[in-house]
Amino acid sequence: MTSELLLAFILFAFVTSVTPGPNNMMLLASGVNFGIRRSLPHMLGISLGFMLLVAAVGLGLGQLFEQFPPLYTALRYGGAAYLLYLAWKIAASGAPDADGKATGKPFTFLQAAAFQWVNPKAWIMAIGAITTYTPQEGFLVNVLLIAALFALVNCPSVGLWTVAGSLLRRWLDRPRVLRAFNIGMALLLVASLYPILIDVKGSL
Repeated sequence: MTSELLLAFILFAFVTSVTPGPNNMMLLASGVNFGIRRSLPHMLGISLGFMLLVAAVGLGLGQLFEQFPPLYTALRYGGAAYLLYLAWKIAASGAPDADGKATGKPFTFLQAAAFQWVNPKAWIMAIGAITTYTPQEGFLVNVLLIAALFALVNCPSVGLWTVAGSLLRRWLDRPRVLRAFNIGMALLLVASLYPILIDVKGSL
């Protein structure tokens, strides 16, 4: 991989990782409700789970979807349905307990890693990385390099959303305000599905 292509890919990885999407909306909410320390497994699960997804796409899973487009469409709609469930969970976490703390639990490492496989934005990012930035010469090595670099760029990028959520905690310590925030995050998570579903509709 040339240095120019490498720099272009790193910029791609940063922009796609740091812009709003399902992972970042959930991390912002997790930072508010649970703080940075309790959200660390969620952050690491996103990065390592996504790394495995990119590697799998590069090693042939992406070709399977190209040969059988209905499988890809089914995956995206299934992922959208799961995101709606997560949005409901985020909205429900706004109900504080007797101590005034948000109820519910943060994502575990395994939950966050597994979520990448049904996250429509993650699939778009992974396929884009492999098809656009992976040279054919030394393809296997380049796939593994792309996957590893994406994880390295992704972790601090999504971490910014967790930090932002943690910084907001002091202004969201009242039960009603916290509930309103979580409902707002749930609605933004649902809104993040719009371009994905429109893209699916256009491809049918």
